[in-house]
Amino acid sequence: MPIVTIQVTREGSKPGTTSVTAEEKARLIAGVSHVLLDVLNKPLDATFVVIEEVDTENWGWGGLPLDEFRRQRTLKSG
Repeated sequence: MPIVTIQVTREGSKPGTTSVTAEEKARLIAGVSHVLLDVLNKPLDATFVVIEEVDTENWGWGGLPLDEFRRQRTLKSG
């Protein structure tokens, strides 16, 4: 019985959204479940997928809070 946890930042993937949409979550669940079926022969009804959305203020990258990391990266590339 596989349990897969997917962590994503709580922000929209499209303009006007502030989180992962229900449709996107459904696609993630289906996709991960099918990978486990294809690779490990785990039945779909035995696979659990948990999606955790994390506020960007609670996500760090490169030793910085995510928003600051992105700001610095934008400055360097621009």
